[in-house]
Amino acid sequence: MSHDDSQGISAANQDIWGKVRERLRAEYGETTFNSWLKNIELEKVTKSHVNMTLPTRFLRDWVINNYALRIRQLWSSEDAQIQSIDIHVKSSAKQLSPRRKPATIGLGEAKSSFTADSNGQDKLEQNAALTAQLDPRFTFDNFVVGKSNELAHAAARRVSDAKDTVPFNPLYLYGGVGLGKTHLMHAIGHAIAANSPDKKVMYLSAEKFMYRFIRALRFKDTMTFKDQFRSVDVLMIDDVQFIAGKDSTQEEFFHTFNALVDQNHQIIISGDRSPTDLEGMEERMRSRLGWGLVADIHPTDYELRLGILQSKVENAKISIEPRILEFLAHRITSNVRELEGALNRVLAYSDLVGRTVTLESTQEVLRDLLRANDRRITIEEIQKRVAEHFNIRMSEMHSARRARAVARPRQVAMYLAKQLTSRSLPEIGRKFGGRDHTTVMHAVRKIDELCEGDQSLSEDIELLKRMLEG
Repeated sequence: MSHDDSQGISAANQDIWGKVRERLRAEYGETTFNSWLKNIELEKVTKSHVNMTLPTRFLRDWVINNYALRIRQLWSSEDAQIQSIDIHVKSSAKQLSPRRKPATIGLGEAKSSFTADSNGQDKLEQNAALTAQLDPRFTFDNFVVGKSNELAHAAARRVSDAKDTVPFNPLYLYGGVGLGKTHLMHAIGHAIAANSPDKKVMYLSAEKFMYRFIRALRFKDTMTFKDQFRSVDVLMIDDVQFIAGKDSTQEEFFHTFNALVDQNHQIIISGDRSPTDLEGMEERMRSRLGWGLVADIHPTDYELRLGILQSKVENAKISIEPRILEFLAHRITSNVRELEGALNRVLAYSDLVGRTVTLESTQEVLRDLLRANDRRITIEEIQKRVAEHFNIRMSEMHSARRARAVARPRQVAMYLAKQLTSRSLPEIGRKFGGRDHTTVMHAVRKIDELCEGDQSLSEDIELLKRMLEG
């Protein structure tokens, strides 16, 4: 294999680069390839090094952190003499700077640091510096859409595709644990970075927002903190319920929110409850969180769970019997995270012991998880137990009757549904004759208050809990 010591690239090296590109396209998919890897240009190949360029710093930084090691590995598989890959921004009059150094990915390195310009003028540089590391697995391409999440997915798509206008502000996504909120947040970040690389995007959890604010207070540097957060084009805050009850952090977030809305800059927020249900959050903050579009992600149904499993095995190019996926979709009903974890355990066991995945081996490997899911309490079971205990008909749980002899047991059932299941308040309300989530909230508060002064009711509820959990 011959190598070039000049700027020219030999036909042999062009051929290697063509093979590497096709491998990257096959491994990461067409969308990811077009978004991040398509614009890589081969600049120079020496005896042991390959020099490449990208048109912007943001693209360069992203490729360095996510794909450069794999590029080096693929090239080395074609030519073992290659030891490192150098990636830098394609030179132009605007970008030339004696202070910038290319980033290098050598043997055994997962990623390498880089030196960037510090003039503060380039929005792409600011984006790379401020945007938290997004998980490359969480994109729109591998988000499986079903009835339970179609509104949230459509809204996330609309926001990420918007150029100059803000479709709704804020976009507020909420739902239980492991239903896909964070996946959608990361997918939005990936899409905006690809579609509008000049936009300044910041993604972080509400917990990190609070810690940064506390640090700014400690070091008397709140002006820098304000400038960072109020100058972004898109601000994404995950798990906003974390700042409930934290007054000073809420105050700062309130002003940041208003400043960005006034500038017509996009805000995207996720939480585990709807804005109106965020206890410990100031009323003015709850009101603002509900200004734009509030999208609820419901628990998954069987069809969506099966679709998620099928998508996962297809992307991993794994062969597994359809009946095993159907079994998992029927039995693991809690959330997507636990469902995918169950599949991973089954596949890992098969790989480690060298046996084909069977229904019997699946049941054995997941024995503890299946047992836990079997014990999971349903709202229907709660309604049935409560109706029997208070000697009312099951149909009264869904009726509009307000007589105390019916309304109180119904409130107890709502209270227990909130205590013993992971269902959201709107989901619980729907199971009680299509009632609003505020009715469920009132029931929970009412039973809490009554239990403090009514020992008989308190004992009834403890007995019902033991019966349901046993």
